[in-house]
Amino acid sequence: MQAPVSVKDKKKFLQWFLNNYQLKKRESVWILNYLINHHEILENVHFVHDAKFCLRSVIITSQCSKEVPFRFYKNHLVTTDAEKAFHDIRLNQHESLYIQLNFNKSNQNHMYAAVLEENPFVPDEYLITQQDKDNASLLLEHSLFEFRKKALLERIDRSLDKQDKDEFNKLVRELRILEANMLSQPSLQEQ
Repeated sequence: MQAPVSVKDKKKFLQWFLNNYQLKKRESVWILNYLINHHEILENVHFVHDAKFCLRSVIITSQCSKEVPFRFYKNHLVTTDAEKAFHDIRLNQHESLYIQLNFNKSNQNHMYAAVLEENPFVPDEYLITQQDKDNASLLLEHSLFEFRKKALLERIDRSLDKQDKDEFNKLVRELRILEANMLSQPSLQEQ
């Protein structure tokens, strides 16, 4: 389990963030400044990815990101009204608040990485495993093979109809190469 992020580090990060990014909604600036100035609330703030899964969370986006400008989630209800979010934060200071910040190259930013915590609400099935990626890749390869094989067989049929022996032989060689390449690939059953 990772150590909790200190209030000092959260505050330092938020100040840096506000100094370096312009937010899509001006109310987002108010909320972040409010958090900076309220130590007791900042103790319950957690920066995470996929905040939409959390019981109480805010998604805030900078101008340089294409994500939604603002979302507040509470008990699976969603609003884009930043004032409602602000009032909820102010009235429920001792409840955990999860924040996702969307900004350019956030996944490569060391300042953000330093305050990020694991999101305890992300469902296990939400994350894609390497095995899932490998299976999807194999499925795609198989689908492409079937498509190419079907197209070659149709062209072989046309060459037979035209009685074009050279074209027929060329296409049959292509089909054999395609099938040989497919046989050398791992199958879904082997996984």
